[in-house]
Amino acid sequence: MSIVQQHFLDTCRARRHGEPAPPAPGTHDVRVARAVRDHRRFRAVLAGRPARGRLRAAVLRRSRPSRPSRPS
Repeated sequence: MSIVQQHFLDTCRARRHGEPAPPAPGTHDVRVARAVRDHRRFRAVLAGRPARGRLRAAVLRRSRPSRPSRPS
């Protein structure tokens, strides 16, 4: 069953019971993503780590080619 079909069934069920219709799929995606980001920043601050730029720094670290070791 797809998300759209499930939403349709939930809407019909809510209408029969006189309840408000559920939100459409994807309505709160941006709000949830921001809440997750804020929570991760909060946890980083509590742990004593920098709260901003950690993901970007990790991606840049991974994307740089590794330098070959120089002979001593």
